[in-house]
This record gives sequence, C-alpha cells and structure tokens, in this order.
Amino acid sequence: MTTINLSVSSSIEYVSYSRLCRSPLNVRKKAPTGIEGLSETIAENGLMQNLVVHEIKGRGKMPKLGVCAGQRRLAALDLLFSQGRITKDYQVPVLVVSEGEAVAASLTENREREDMHVADEAVAFRLLVDEGKSVTHVAAVFKVSEMVVRRALKIANLSPVLLEMLRDDRLDYEQAKALALADDHATQERVWNEAANAWQRRPSELRAALTKAEIDARESALAKFVGLDTYEAAGGHVRRDLFSDDQNAGYIEDSEMLHRLATDRLVELSQTIAKEGWQFVETRTRGDMMEIMQYGRVHSTMRKPTTEEQAELDALVSVRDTAQAELDAYYDEDREQDEDRYDRLDAAVTAASYAVDQYAVRFEAFDADDMKRAGVLVYLDEEGQVCVERGLVRHDDARRQSDGGSRTDGASASRSAAAKPKPLHGEKLCKRLTAHRTAAVQAELMTRPSLAMAALMTRMVPVVFGEVYSRQFAEHAIRIDVHTSRDALVSNADDMAESVAWKMLEGERAKWAGVLPKRRDGLLSWLLQQEADVISRLFAFCVAATLDGISGTDSAHAINEVTNVQETDMAYYWKPTRASYFDHVPKARIEEVISDAVSPEAAAELRGMKKGGAAAAAQLRLSESGWLPEVLRNREVPEHRIYAYDDGEDEEPGDEVDADSGTDEAEEDAVDA
Repeated sequence: MTTINLSVSSSIEYVSYSRLCRSPLNVRKKAPTGIEGLSETIAENGLMQNLVVHEIKGRGKMPKLGVCAGQRRLAALDLLFSQGRITKDYQVPVLVVSEGEAVAASLTENREREDMHVADEAVAFRLLVDEGKSVTHVAAVFKVSEMVVRRALKIANLSPVLLEMLRDDRLDYEQAKALALADDHATQERVWNEAANAWQRRPSELRAALTKAEIDARESALAKFVGLDTYEAAGGHVRRDLFSDDQNAGYIEDSEMLHRLATDRLVELSQTIAKEGWQFVETRTRGDMMEIMQYGRVHSTMRKPTTEEQAELDALVSVRDTAQAELDAYYDEDREQDEDRYDRLDAAVTAASYAVDQYAVRFEAFDADDMKRAGVLVYLDEEGQVCVERGLVRHDDARRQSDGGSRTDGASASRSAAAKPKPLHGEKLCKRLTAHRTAAVQAELMTRPSLAMAALMTRMVPVVFGEVYSRQFAEHAIRIDVHTSRDALVSNADDMAESVAWKMLEGERAKWAGVLPKRRDGLLSWLLQQEADVISRLFAFCVAATLDGISGTDSAHAINEVTNVQETDMAYYWKPTRASYFDHVPKARIEEVISDAVSPEAAAELRGMKKGGAAAAAQLRLSESGWLPEVLRNREVPEHRIYAYDDGEDEEPGDEVDADSGTDEAEEDAVDA
C-alpha cells in the first residue's frame, strides 16, 4: 500500500465512501481518463492504494473529506456506486492530511507518478494468464484489445536477460519485438549476441537473422496464392509476427509443403482448363517470360461481349482508370514522397488492371483444330496471381506446322506480365552507392594476388575453352578487354575523393607510377626483371582496377562473388552522411531509416524539421553507426544459367539447366495436367 509521508503523525484509516468528495485543492484540473478500466480493476481486486484527503469544513457532524491525491480512483469509485456495485458504506483507505499539506500531496503524486515500464506490464499480464485468467478476460479488465495482451505476452516471453536489458533501455522496444519472433530464449540471446555491429542490431536485421531459413509470407508469391490459413490447416507451422497489422505477416517454415499445396491447386485449375480441348496444359509455380517467348502462338479471335458482359467490363475499366488517375495525380503533386500512399495507389492499379485482363480473357476464342496443336501454361506471377497463357505452340510442333502452312504467330509478351516494382533507390543513387562498393572491393582485391588471379581466370577460361562453356552465361565484373573503372567511379560519386577506398587506391597507383618505366617499349623487359612478389602485387592492382560493379539498380551483381570471398566490410569504407546519402533521398525515407536504425521516437523528432535539417540530424545520429543502405547490404550474386538447346527429342528449346546442380530447373516447376 502506497502512502505519502507528509505527516509523521498521520496513519492510514478507513472511512465510508459517502464521506468522500473532490477537493478544490487538487492541482490536476483535467478530467481523468481510463476510468472504466480502473473501476473494473477495483471491483475485482479492491482499492490497493489509499487516497490522500483533508477535512472540508461544513455543518454536518461528520465532515466531508476532500480527495487531494487520487482523483482517478475516486472517479472509479463514483462509477461503481452509480452502477450499484458498491454502497455508501464501502470502506476506503485514506491518509488524512491538513489543508496546508493537501496541495503538496496533490502535486507530489502527480509529479512523481511514472507509467509502468512496458517490460513490467508484459510480465504482469503473463502472471495473470499463468494464474488461469484468459486473454479475453485480461483484455476486458484493462479495456485493451486482445491483440495488445497477446503482444505483451510475446514480450514477456523474452529471456530474463533480454527483459532486464529492455528495462534498462539497453534494448529498445522495436528490437524486443523482433527478437520475440523466436520462442526459445537460447535463440533470442544468440541472435542478439551475434549482432556485433550497431547496424546488425536494427530490428529488420534481427528479424532477418531469426527467419533466414524461412519464407516471408508477405513477399512469397506461393504464400499469397495458397494462403496462410490453408497452409496451417494442412499442418504447416507459421511463425506469426503479432506486432504487424498485416494480415499475412508471418514466416513459413516448411517450404516443401507450401510448394506442394501450390502445385496441387495449380494442377486442379489446369485440369479444368484441359477440358477445353488443348493438346497440353502445364503448370508453373513461377512465371518465366523467357520460357514463354520460346513458344509460337496460334491465332485467336475476340468475340463481341454481350450487353451484360460489356457493362461489367466497363465497370472494371472505370475502376482501373480511376485508380490510374489517382496514381498519376500523386506523381504530379509537388510534395515529398509518401511511400505508404504510393504503395496503396500502385497496388490498387495493379489489382484493377489484373481484374480487367482476367475478365477480357473470356472473349478470346480459338479454332478447335488449332487447339489440338497448341497448349496452355498456367503459372503464378510475382503477386501470387494465377496467369493463363493459351494458344502456345511448342518449338518442334511449330516447325512441323510451319511446313504444313499452319497459322501461327511469333512469340509475344504475356498480357499478364507482373507490374514492374517500384525500386527503393533511384538509378542515380544506386550508381553512386555501387561506385563506392566497387572502390572498396578494388581496395581489398589489390592486396590479394591469388584471388585476383582466380578472378581474372574466371573470365579467361570460358573464352579459351569455348567448347565447354559456349552454352553458359554468367554476369561478370571484370572487363577482360582491359578498361579501368577509375573515371566511372568519380563521375558517378562526386564524394569519391573523400572515401577511404579511393585514398588507398590512389596511394597505390602513385606508388606504382613512380617505379614503372616511362616508355611503353621498355615495359616487357622491366617486368621480366622483377621479383615474383613485385609482379604479383602489380598484377593484383591491375586486375582490381578493371573491376566494374557500378549499377543503376539494387539487384544481384557479379562483383559480390569477390565481395563475399573477401568478406568486405562496407561499413569500413562508406559512412552515411548528408553528402553520401541523406541529401539524395526523400525526407520520408530519412525518417524511416532513423526509425529502424535508432528508434521511432528519434524519427518523430525529425517530422517538424525541413529536409536539410532532417538530413543533418540523420548524419549526426548515424555517421559512425555502421548503418548501410540496402544497396550496400545486398550481397546476392546473379544466378548462373546454362541454355542447353539439345538436338535430341528429349528436351525442348529454352530448357534452362541449373549450372550448379545440373538438374532441369523447368522440370522442378512443371507439372503435366
């Protein structure tokens, strides 16, 4: 029981509720809130904290007691009395003080009161549930949603070590939410302890570390197509993200089950289409435009829609046009970019366009004889939408039909091609950042002659041994016809001269320029006279100078093969400053970065600033944090493909074979109806 020690001689006593009234000396004048929830707590558990009161002079034998500290508790008692749940005689614990002490008591309670820490509140909810109280009951008592209680229970499930860190503000709430994705304490602590750098402790990075072997349902086309409810009904486990308001937020653990469920559903759809009379119907769990373009097409005709169909189509077109007009209006606005609004508008356009395309398919008709020579591909686009390509003619069939004069068209692009996603960073900024990446990889490669030799050989060997590699393609970062990327680095990043990597490269260049012969006709003889270590170091520098990893998009790049082998730490070579990053992105992006890298509270401080001030504040917060934009964290390498056009009858043109496994990639995704 809490008391305020203003009068040494005073002690707690119990008085009837009827004697209490609000004191004119209470310093809090604003009407109290949350009274209903507090009244339920008092009704269930009693009044656990006394009120502070003083006598109010009057004519009655028993003077009224003015409540100078405890206004919310008094309001809750008033509510209970009005509901008939307590009587006038209900005994209330009070501490009686003098009028002189009343103002001090009121001020002390209101100034010194501190809200319960989120960790303590979460543990308290867990204790109630452990005692047998249901989530619904706890939510009702404290007048919060059940989701609030479930999220608190998730936080309470953090390891004791992490909970203590949360109380001491060594772990913020956003980080705690990410770590709470793991159910066992050992995993939570391991992921936190392995995050050695500040940027690795960003909530998004912690979440990625916990779910790296799982499928993000918000990003997976298969998950969108199958649906989490169907997956769970089949026995699959989903690591739910209770802290996201997205209905599809969660991580799928069993990729094989997800793929099987998607395949089964696609096969079911294909069997319905097969009844139309096609020669073949195949399914793909992912669409490949290159594969579709290998097919020919039979002619189709478009029938005239009925009056009802035309009305339905017009309505769909109107929705699409309205959505597109709203997106166009957004582009024309002279204001800072709102990523959430853009995503909503863009998603609306994509969905409306898909609806129009799907409805228009019903008007397309094919000749019955052509259908016997052609087939259909049923596949999923990037959004998990079902796309159906009818009238496709296989390569061998097209050749035979061409000899017989059959009516076929060349391959054409799919009407249902997925809309191009909006990149996070523009082309100019991507080139700026990847120029710094290239310089960093060069700076490290020039010190590793053996790796430089291997990197160069990966470009030379496929050329020399063309009979082995002629049907294979791989992107590369080394320009074998010998071009340096020095000028490109400076032209794409005007702050390159200040970078650590550039200074290392230019220092090494100056050193070699001072010892190399001045005349080219003396170069060979000079090289032959040098020791092996001199030649190897010069060789490494020259190979490094040919690396070109500058790209206008944030996508897999061949330079990452070298980056990953070297384990290049980009945080050493690049710092987030106004000049390097924040002046080149919208203010909304700056707030997003600060929210993730520092805290939502820190991001909130930027909202009242202009763009320049926000950029300067972001530099102050992050310049030495080790934070990297997504472009510089992307360590993916392009997929190596073999385009095996076999002359035999077992494979069809366009079959792609995985260069690493040797298995037919198309076979893995294809299921004959």
